[in-house]
Amino acid sequence: MRSIRTTNRRRALAAAGSALALTALAACSSTDGGSESTDSGDSGDSGDGESMSTLADLQEAGSINVGFFGEVPYSYEEDGELTGATIELGRQIYGELGIDEVTGTQVEWGALIPGVNADRFDAVSAGMSILPERCEQVAFAEPTIMYTTAFLVPEGNPEGLTDWQSIEGSGLTLAVTSGAIEAGYADETDVEAMEVPDRQAGLDAVVSGRADAYALTGISLRALAEETDQPVEATEAFTATINGVSQIGAGAEVFRQGDTELLDAYNEGLAPILADEAAWLEIMEPFGFSAAEFPPEGLTAEMLCEGDLEAITEELGMGS
Repeated sequence: MRSIRTTNRRRALAAAGSALALTALAACSSTDGGSESTDSGDSGDSGDGESMSTLADLQEAGSINVGFFGEVPYSYEEDGELTGATIELGRQIYGELGIDEVTGTQVEWGALIPGVNADRFDAVSAGMSILPERCEQVAFAEPTIMYTTAFLVPEGNPEGLTDWQSIEGSGLTLAVTSGAIEAGYADETDVEAMEVPDRQAGLDAVVSGRADAYALTGISLRALAEETDQPVEATEAFTATINGVSQIGAGAEVFRQGDTELLDAYNEGLAPILADEAAWLEIMEPFGFSAAEFPPEGLTAEMLCEGDLEAITEELGMGS
């Protein structure tokens, strides 16, 4: 899919100004990264009668705790340090809001949404795909990463897998991460799937022969194939077509539905980065992302939450 460079500098400057203005809203209370605040919404009681918000709590603490999955290149720990493309993007945006420290809590993929809603952490930084059923549970920031799909296969790709249709109805076993978008694709099509908790388990399933392939985002599988010594390879990435519909997919930061002020502040900080492809690449390219993953102008979280992919494809001129 083709990336479109956004050139609306006026909107970018206004958004950056709004983000800085929000920094001044911090009130006088402290929490441990916000994750143990008794109120996860926009308002609460600081104990001295003042109304507090999650954003103000985090600004006062100077720290935010994000849930992450431990998936390269999105969010993971390396030599004991939290890093990854979505983490570094968040560090820049949160830093502009006066939240200088980003810490993390690693959980399994299926525990990310329940965890943020249970106040185990303040946001989710895992490049989570924006899907209608998820939008009913949490609030997504604007799209920050475009997704393609690939297969991790034995070296030489003995089954000749190239796209979703090449495995659909084949009788081959496909490993998918529990709760991930590829698991949904398998549910909707004639694919024999086995669920695994993470990408290491997906790799192990392919290497052991329990699965013929492992489906995940293209960039994740490229990274996995490069870092392992096992005899596997990643296929060329593709945009999956499910039941005749091209699966336009994008990932974003995730917040509790009540944290509208924090969500709005994050989006305002994100806007100038999405308005300048070079600025986006400066953050994302060191982690293997390219212009192919840069969100096109006009694509919004609201559109993806509505879930009419055919309408999105037509409106934005996108497709497989």
